[in-house]
Amino acid sequence: MNWKLLLKTSALAGVMALSSHANAQITLNVATAGDQNMVDYIKDYLGPMFEKANPGVKVVAVGTGPGDSGSQKIFEKLSAQQSGSSPSDFDVIVVHQKMAGQMAQDKLLLPYRSKIDTGKLVSRESAENALGANVSGFVMPMFHSQTAIAYNPDLVKDVPNSYAELVEWAKKNPKKFGYNGIKGGMSGVAFVTGWVYAFGGDGDKLMKGPYDAATKAAWDKSLADLKAFNANVVITPGNAGTLDMLNRGEIAMGPVWVDMFYSWMNEGKLPPNMKLKLVAPGMPGQPMYYAVPAKSAQQQMAEKFIAMATSPDVQAEGIVKRFNWYPGIDAQYLQGKLAPADWQKLFADITPADLSQKGKPFPITPYFNDILEGYEKKVAN
Repeated sequence: MNWKLLLKTSALAGVMALSSHANAQITLNVATAGDQNMVDYIKDYLGPMFEKANPGVKVVAVGTGPGDSGSQKIFEKLSAQQSGSSPSDFDVIVVHQKMAGQMAQDKLLLPYRSKIDTGKLVSRESAENALGANVSGFVMPMFHSQTAIAYNPDLVKDVPNSYAELVEWAKKNPKKFGYNGIKGGMSGVAFVTGWVYAFGGDGDKLMKGPYDAATKAAWDKSLADLKAFNANVVITPGNAGTLDMLNRGEIAMGPVWVDMFYSWMNEGKLPPNMKLKLVAPGMPGQPMYYAVPAKSAQQQMAEKFIAMATSPDVQAEGIVKRFNWYPGIDAQYLQGKLAPADWQKLFADITPADLSQKGKPFPITPYFNDILEGYEKKVAN
């Protein structure tokens, strides 16, 4: 027997087997609604990190477009594939609140959150309730966008702590507060929603349901008071319009999206001493969610990916430092994960406790529609 030939043949077979194993790649398909920055975040940051930690896995990111319509496209794809025998085209999805609730209701998602270690790091109500729909266990917040009151401390010495104090401040300082009503941007819509939470009665019911059409009758006084409040304030052109007027000193205070506020500040488009306040009883924000389709071909790998993406280290570096978003998990778990300057920038004015206590979801859809209709009929006219 030619032992040398046998050894060479065995060695070659071993190399071929290793090569075959290395090429046997798992593809993890991640579909995200949202702007292009969401796709880039997965493609350029999360994907390479996950691939490095999991050799043999390839992360493929696809975007379905911004806004609720992007989430709608994901819903339609999963719904169309539900009755078939083939696995879903997607293994991980990133979606907005509205469609996440519909997907959970239609059994298009897996209840995975209790299976991952980061599941217990979530504290906000939005992880349980998506505009009135029960999503408990089916989603992990990727991040939270949050509205708050921005103000110039050179112009505002007696900073209001609540909506009630803000009303009195506006009376004493006419035309120094500005917001965009419900036109041209969601920061104004959020402010109006927070007003109804503060003065319209049972805010908890508006966030969680059940819906009762008679509830809006109790808002008449609060909406009349809002109309009176508007007589003392400036109605701005939109989200950017509020920030622009703050920058020029035309107003001293107004509601903004926190991530937009910090982006403008980083670009030198706001005075560096501007500050934020999350007034009581709170103001709304909205998350994006990670979820796993019920027919994912790579369920365990999908769970592993989401666990990495919602870990304190990644939430600190990816979500907070890169985008100025608030983390999807409770911000207290990011202490020590951010440089003191980064922590100070994002949490000096609005603390993790503030977010947990006063970061509110938007109301369930029928109440949300009622608030907008009530504003048009009883405030704007």
